Amino acid sequence: MASEYSFDVVSKVDGNLVDEAIAIAMKEITNRYDFRGSNSEINFDRKTNIIQMVSSDEYKIKALFDVLLTKMAKRNLPLKNFKTQKIESSLGGNVKQQVTVQQGIPQDKAKEMIKAVKEKKFKVNVSIQGDSLRVTSKSKDELQNVMAFLRGGDYSIQVQFDNFR
Repeated sequence: MASEYSFDVVSKVDGNLVDEAIAIAMKEITNRYDFRGSNSEINFDRKTNIIQMVSSDEYKIKALFDVLLTKMAKRNLPLKNFKTQKIESSLGGNVKQQVTVQQGIPQDKAKEMIKAVKEKKFKVNVSIQGDSLRVTSKSKDELQNVMAFLRGGDYSIQVQFDNFR
């Protein structure tokens, strides 16, 4: 009897790397001439997965986010998983912007991925397991084909593969 092979499709962002990227971005911001006296700051709330950026004007918020993205890219964080909200005015004449960190695969994206895999007629079973997908098959080659297919797809989130069995 042939055994079943499987893997999980996940979308994770390492909170420690986000903290590290923020710390290094803040170090750069405090030394930059164009940020002198702007009281710019970046905070990351792990419970809600939200990065809060505050600065004195819209230009500085955008520059703050660019510096942060550069530091995140150097740590191989999935940049597709960071969704910016609109820039809002806050107290004291400052502006703020929130960046939502997407952890896990949202239900609608999971269904979209399953539909795409089924349309390609791979000989696999795909099921939703909370905020991840489980892909099973009798053939390791089919699983590798599905991995290549999902890597090439654009689902507005970065996918990783876990739990190979």
